[in-house]
Amino acid sequence: MARAATTSDAFNAVAEPRRRAILNYLAMQERPVGEIVDSLGLEQPSVSKHLRVLLEVGLVNVRRDGRRMLYRTNAEAIRPLHEWTETFERFWRHQLSRIKERAEGKSNPPKDSGPHFIPRRKHDYDGNKN
Repeated sequence: MARAATTSDAFNAVAEPRRRAILNYLAMQERPVGEIVDSLGLEQPSVSKHLRVLLEVGLVNVRRDGRRMLYRTNAEAIRPLHEWTETFERFWRHQLSRIKERAEGKSNPPKDSGPHFIPRRKHDYDGNKN
């Protein structure tokens, strides 16, 4: 099956780790390309390419300030990603709670845990098979 183009939707766009890093970096304030390059340690052509993809799927907005282009995260476009992952977050929390309960149960077994084993002696034998 052919893989969807990275510019087809937000889910494909954020599948790339460097794009997620860029989105995280832009989450609090808008920034120029040069600042993104310096902060994330990526090459300028790579950052520009990733920003173009994020812009095409609507995950970032851009505005011109003189000669600079300032990019910022489009929170409204990220909402569908957040809503979709929220379902799995509830599942993960439930699973982690179960793991925690099991781990705590194994490390702190109750004093009266499980059936008691009382060995029988030969003269206690009553003929019943238990």
